[in-house]
Amino acid sequence: MNNFNDWNKMIIDEFRANKGKVGGQFENMHLLLLNTIGAKSGRKRVNPVAYITDSDKYVIAASKAGADTNPDWFYNIIAHPELEVEVGDQRVQVSAAIASEPERTKLYGNMAQKYPGFAEYVDKTSRVIPVVILSQR
Repeated sequence: MNNFNDWNKMIIDEFRANKGKVGGQFENMHLLLLNTIGAKSGRKRVNPVAYITDSDKYVIAASKAGADTNPDWFYNIIAHPELEVEVGDQRVQVSAAIASEPERTKLYGNMAQKYPGFAEYVDKTSRVIPVVILSQR
């Protein structure tokens, strides 16, 4: 297991042990656990992801902290858009949709307003950071 996987596992374990609450750099953020199926491997994957809400939907951004590539989970969602998220101590079945313009820009702006680090991610990359809308099924 590499350092990133170890770090993710620690966050996931803390999230589950504390009904969705984590400390450290994520202490004041809303996190959910994104349970996807690998696009290539077909294996179950879990990733902690910051979110905001828009009405009754969860909104996440495939920012990868401003990297020039999308996170792997983004491709998993494209391949398998029916998935499960963990919010607090609840498991929620959702359908994922990639936001198109101008909704993408509006939602990403809302994310950056709530979590200023997301504004910095835009400056780090030349790609348009995708926004994913998770609607409860």
